[in-house]
Amino acid sequence: MSDAEWVVVRPLLPVPAWLRGRGGQPEAYCHRAILDAIRYLVDNGTRWRAMPADFPPWDRVYAFCRRWRDRGLIRDFHDRLRRKVREQAGRDPEPSAGVIGSQSVKADAVVGSDSRGFDGGKLINGRKRHVVVDTLGLLLAVMVTAADIGDRAAAQILLAQVASAHHRLAVVWAGGGYTGRLVEYSLAVLALVLAIVKRSDDMRGFVVLPKRWIVERFFAHPMRSRCLVRDFERSTSSAEAMVYWSMTMPMGRRLARPRPSRG
Repeated sequence: MSDAEWVVVRPLLPVPAWLRGRGGQPEAYCHRAILDAIRYLVDNGTRWRAMPADFPPWDRVYAFCRRWRDRGLIRDFHDRLRRKVREQAGRDPEPSAGVIGSQSVKADAVVGSDSRGFDGGKLINGRKRHVVVDTLGLLLAVMVTAADIGDRAAAQILLAQVASAHHRLAVVWAGGGYTGRLVEYSLAVLALVLAIVKRSDDMRGFVVLPKRWIVERFFAHPMRSRCLVRDFERSTSSAEAMVYWSMTMPMGRRLARPRPSRG
C-alpha cells in the first residue's frame, strides 16, 4: 500500500494485546508488511507457501490471517474502514438501508462435500456467497454456504445478523427469490422492511433494476481478485474472511485519495 494509504489505515488497525498491557510478546514483523502480503495473496490467488520472499515468512503471515479470522478482527477492521468511507461521503456511519443478494462460485477440489453443493439455477457446483451491502455498495455482512442452500433460508440468518449489528437499518431491497414468508418474518421479528424488486415479464435482455444493481455491482469487485474467482478455502469461515480482506483494499485506496478542494 502507498504511504498515504498507510497513514489512513494504521489508526484503524486493532491494537495488539501487548501494547494494551495484556501480556504477550511484540510481533516480529510490521503490520504494514503483513497486510501487503495478505493483499498480494488475495489479489493474485497464489498459494501460501508460494508467497514471494519479499514478504515475511508465509507461515507467519498465515498465522496472522488465521488469528484475525478466528477472533473476528478482520471484520472489525473492515467495519472501521466502511464507517470512515461513509463519513467521507457525507453519510451517517451506520446505514439505514441495504440490499441483499447472492452469488454462486465454483469450488476447488480442496472444498469438502459438507460445504459444497449444486446450484441448479446457475448450474454451478460449489459455494454461494450471501451478502448485504449498503446503498453505497459497501459490505455489511457476508455468509458463505453450499451452493444448494436456498436464498431465503440463508437470508433469514444473514438478516438477523445484520439487524443485530446495525440498529438503524430499516429497509432492505431484495430480488424476486426472496419472496414468501421471509417478508413477513423480517417485518415481524427483525423490524426490517424487505422490499422486493421484481423483473417484469415483458423485459427482454439486460435491464438495470432499481437498487438491485448495487449488489450486482458489488459482486464484480471480488471477481477481480484471483483468490475469489473460485472458492479455494477449506472452511466457510476462511472464505468469508477472504471476502472481507478483498473489500478492505478498495476502501483503503478510496480513503487515501485526495479530496477535491471546494475553493
